Amino acid sequence: MKANSLPAPDALDFVENVRDVGMSRIVSGWEAKDGQIPYQLSIRMVAKTGAVSSCGATIIHSEWALTAAHCTASRVSFVIRVGALALSHPELIFETTEFYNHPEYDESLTRVQPHDIGVIKFNRVLEFNDRIQPIRIQASADKDKNYDNIRLQASGWGRTWTNGASPEVLNWVYLNGVNNVRCRAAFGGSAIVVDSTICAGSYNVTSQSTCQGDSGGPLIAIDVDGQPTEVGVTSFVSSTGCHTGFPAGFIRPGYYHEWFTKVTGVDFDWQAVTTTPSPAYEDIL
Repeated sequence: MKANSLPAPDALDFVENVRDVGMSRIVSGWEAKDGQIPYQLSIRMVAKTGAVSSCGATIIHSEWALTAAHCTASRVSFVIRVGALALSHPELIFETTEFYNHPEYDESLTRVQPHDIGVIKFNRVLEFNDRIQPIRIQASADKDKNYDNIRLQASGWGRTWTNGASPEVLNWVYLNGVNNVRCRAAFGGSAIVVDSTICAGSYNVTSQSTCQGDSGGPLIAIDVDGQPTEVGVTSFVSSTGCHTGFPAGFIRPGYYHEWFTKVTGVDFDWQAVTTTPSPAYEDIL
């Protein structure tokens, strides 16, 4: 392959590793308003070598965060910003070292793989307010739910273009659900797209996607009871770039409730009661 040629379109890579030139951000999205996404966390991971990188995560409990396993793998500590709109003005900032990655995720590998999901333990109990709130995670009963052509939302402080500057203010974007058959075909039949994968592509602008720094962050749906629910954890994009029209890949947390309970001692599963959607929640998405 020529040095300046693009990778094969079926190649996958972690969001942080994409190396391409062009416009891409929590791509073609919007700046969040204060308190709009109170479950979003920013994490700065420190490796054994001292290298620092960034990811997203979500509050799922007063003592626990949900993120991607590749964000925490081989890291030794995490600086967590809570309740932030602008990164320079979080409600709370602290460091923690305790995390657990899914046992089927091989931390010795540096390539994209299934089960890219993990949890981080806070070293304190968060106090919830208008800017700090947990997000409900996908129910086990919905782990195989078809989100094809359903409007979803992703968010993060990922780069505003590939290899460009990261924004100071949290961004969000609408994405459109893509079923696994179409997603797998887009990546040449990749074995990485498994049942526990959820994919999402552009909603109304072809460049819309997640990008560098967004890994571990949330993919949100409005559920049958009108409540926002995290249905995916940001994991991978095409190695051709964040903005090249391929779907982004996320991990469905509904597959992992038994493991969540084993690790955290908390039962995050739930059963929906259908109600009329609340306008307040409709405004979120």
